[in-house]
Amino acid sequence: MRAGLSLVSHSASLIRSPSALKVPARIGVLFWALKLLTTAFGESTSDYLVHSVNPYLAVMAGFVVFAVAMALQLRTDRHVPWVYWLAVAMVAVFGTMAADALHVALHVPYVASSILFACFLVAVFTGWSRSEPTLSIHSITTVRRELFYWAAVLATFAMGTALGDLVAYTLGFGFFAAGILFAVLFALPGIAFFGLRINGVFAFWAAYVMTRPLGASFADWTGKHGNGALGWGDGPVAGVLAALIVAGVAYLTFSPGDTADAAMERTLADEPA
Repeated sequence: MRAGLSLVSHSASLIRSPSALKVPARIGVLFWALKLLTTAFGESTSDYLVHSVNPYLAVMAGFVVFAVAMALQLRTDRHVPWVYWLAVAMVAVFGTMAADALHVALHVPYVASSILFACFLVAVFTGWSRSEPTLSIHSITTVRRELFYWAAVLATFAMGTALGDLVAYTLGFGFFAAGILFAVLFALPGIAFFGLRINGVFAFWAAYVMTRPLGASFADWTGKHGNGALGWGDGPVAGVLAALIVAGVAYLTFSPGDTADAAMERTLADEPA
């Protein structure tokens, strides 16, 4: 009986709406820097683990850590920088593994997997827009919106992985040229937003999608051997990226701006979606 009541109580806690914003309130330079670092980290870490240990064990371990990180994020009742960025980093690692598995294990061409994951991303955004009045990152104050948000994040990582490999390998751009291309595509939504005043939510997600292939391209360029890469090794590159991510998250956690961010989160959470 107690077990049943406990299960009902836990289910109710998932259905109720948290009162605070569950994602970063400020979308500034540090947010985008950490986002790019985590995408590069996901590429380097995934490739290092898959090629250094049993690939099946690596994927299973990646899924377990991903599940733990997501459970921590979903159980918090407010935005906690280290929890949020741990979840993003593990989405990057596992999302990369999932996308690569289609090509390596099932021999699905990059163009096909890119289209497949793009369709999945469109389906997520379509379901989200039909269920909620906005796709704004500043509206992530309920469990349902947060689930849609993380589904979109996972879809962008999977699609970005396939798209980056499509440009670098299938189209023959190489890692560095692909990185430059995606850097331009990443910058365009921001330029259009500030210069042409296009819709901010559209600009955010358009730039967000491009962070995955952008970060992954430069991670491959620094870590891989051949194809014009620098050959530093996936392991060392992943270690440096992890250190930079930890430093950035520590700054977010302990900087004086936390008080202002917390106030902004409360204000945004109180605004109608």
